[in-house]
Amino acid sequence: MRNRSDTTKFTVELQAMRTTQKKPIHQCQCEACKNAPRSAEAKEHQAINQVLSLLHEKGRRQFLGLLALQWGRGGLEQLHVITGLSHPTIRRGRAEVQRKERQAERHRVRKPGAGRQRVEKNNLES
Repeated sequence: MRNRSDTTKFTVELQAMRTTQKKPIHQCQCEACKNAPRSAEAKEHQAINQVLSLLHEKGRRQFLGLLALQWGRGGLEQLHVITGLSHPTIRRGRAEVQRKERQAERHRVRKPGAGRQRVEKNNLES
């Protein structure tokens, strides 16, 4: 049975966990957002940063990698300015997305040679 001090300590810890702040949403530093913060482009940039705030590290990287692929030339630099994430991070996400596309084209679940060894192969060696 718990005593009163344990219950109080638990309640204080629970309240502390509830009041922890999330990482603040990044504010875009591009010229369009500075000059016209209510424009459609600025709203798109805000939406991108809003989605990024909800994702974990790998998800952020891959989301930006996908956008960089869609935006084409200059997309990486634009995303760097919009989100504040580094160039290598966005490049890595782009490579991960491209790698997943190539894997989907091959329709493989595992890498060649991975998984359990075949029963026939084991019997032939004996």
